[in-house]
Amino acid sequence: MRIAWIGKKTPFCGNVTYSREITNTLLDRGHQVSFLHFATESRADNSWNCQEVPLPFIYKSQVYTIPSFKATKLLTQSLRRIRPDVVHASLTLSPLDFVLPEICEELNLPLIATFHTPFAGKGAKLVSGTQLLAYQLYAPFLCNYNSTIIFSQIQRELLARLGVPEDNIAVIPNGVDTIKYSPGTSRIKSEFRAERLFVYQGRIAAEKNVESLLRAWKQAQMGPQSKLLIVGDGPLKNSLEPFYGAEYNITWLGFVADELRRIEILRGADVFILPSLVEGLSLSLLEAMACGVACIATDVGADGEALEGAGVVIDTKTVRSQLRTLLPLFQDHPEMATILGQKARARAIERYTLDKNVSMLEELYTQVLQRPRLQLFRGA
Repeated sequence: MRIAWIGKKTPFCGNVTYSREITNTLLDRGHQVSFLHFATESRADNSWNCQEVPLPFIYKSQVYTIPSFKATKLLTQSLRRIRPDVVHASLTLSPLDFVLPEICEELNLPLIATFHTPFAGKGAKLVSGTQLLAYQLYAPFLCNYNSTIIFSQIQRELLARLGVPEDNIAVIPNGVDTIKYSPGTSRIKSEFRAERLFVYQGRIAAEKNVESLLRAWKQAQMGPQSKLLIVGDGPLKNSLEPFYGAEYNITWLGFVADELRRIEILRGADVFILPSLVEGLSLSLLEAMACGVACIATDVGADGEALEGAGVVIDTKTVRSQLRTLLPLFQDHPEMATILGQKARARAIERYTLDKNVSMLEELYTQVLQRPRLQLFRGA
């Protein structure tokens, strides 16, 4: 099958990981993949073994992208040249997301989207601010995609309430390579002279609620042999780091580009903590689960659903107080981390393997391609 994949390669975020892992797996299964992404020039590397098509842009960040005026024309020309069987857009919060249905209708190409935008959680209203605006803005346009992939039934219900036909919504959870991300030896504890190691990995931004974790850690007065590693970068890093540093046994590692290094950190961790206010389905959480790490996460997006019965799910309204109680418990009772780490690994294998994810994706491609061409853009 010939697939034109539209996504992100930089800057690093969950969308980048999603695109890389799935396109590489599709290639391994014998599909032909062309990767269209925003770049000043094509910068192929050994981990992305597909044909790349750079699209010009004015600005891009982890959150959104502003294409240049030439991007739409170049995208159309590229799709006409590639002649894919299906176009799959891992939506990048870019204006191109809204014109893709028109382009693909003109070229008579089936169009599928993956909608990553995070949300609050069960029974909760969509959070105010950019997430709410994104859902309201995208819903009418997602009706023009042949299918939209989301990560949980909760998210499906949210989109349906905003008018997206349920028949055009496919629930395919994020997947993780459970062979690569697996329990194993690590020297990370000895490197940081820790008996107990706690890890946060993700963006340092308001929606990730990292400060609640930091304040809880400080107030819990953790012992000197317990260390907290903060892995990631973001707009709040420079304002938080000076107040929560080595004097509290907190180490800021910044963005870690080396995947093997990130795996080593997870394999050596006792507890992974994700205190987010909104999420989709966190790949960082799934990676930690696959590595057999005990996980604590808020009940937002699909994270609570993924972790329920296999970890500790906490309420966004009382993150600091709950962590203040939980952190010393995990410090003083390492058997808790061992048991929950085993449960997390089992859950990842049961529900969230990359192999199952891509098999479901292939099935969706086949279903969309079997629809009569004249029905492709009638929401059938």
